[in-house]
Amino acid sequence: MKAVYLEALILYLLLFLSGGRTAAFSISSQIIKISLFFIPSIALIWYLITRKWKLEYWIIRFGKKDLTGFLIALPCLLITGLSISFTASLTSGVKAPPLPSPLGVAGWITICVSCIFAAYLEESYFRFYLISKREELNLNAPAALAVSTVLFALCHIYEGPWGFLNAFIAGLILGFIFLKFNSFHGIAIAHGMYNITAFILYTINSSL
Repeated sequence: MKAVYLEALILYLLLFLSGGRTAAFSISSQIIKISLFFIPSIALIWYLITRKWKLEYWIIRFGKKDLTGFLIALPCLLITGLSISFTASLTSGVKAPPLPSPLGVAGWITICVSCIFAAYLEESYFRFYLISKREELNLNAPAALAVSTVLFALCHIYEGPWGFLNAFIAGLILGFIFLKFNSFHGIAIAHGMYNITAFILYTINSSL
């Protein structure tokens, strides 16, 4: 197997298909996850992407492209998520697992920071890594977008069929914006804000 395919596969298995998902929440567990999983994993992916780049490309700067990406991505993600959630509420079937319910200001700050780091990790691999390395993977842009989207949706399959569909559409949106505008930070922040909004809406709905 070509080394780049093996590298991509190992990263996918280790970062997204290992371990189980749980609705339990604690500030300490989230801090440990951010410190010992999210940050090292993001650093590893960025190293693997940029190790062959020139020195000036090691620092990935924010720019207008990221504002554009954010302003397009966030509304699209929210519309997609709300539409699928509404459609799912009208049908019977397996529901998505419950989300953690943070308590207090400290709990909400922690979950918001965790959402941003989780989004950066997913965007680093599914968009930045897979799509940026498409030439090494012998993929054209549409094929790279398709592979990225399918793998992204598969690692959300634990959310049920509606969650899988939501992730699939979101993957297409984020991948297209990354390709069109070369926006990484914009889509990562939009992804994180979408996740935070999901927690807020879930908490409000649960309290009604």
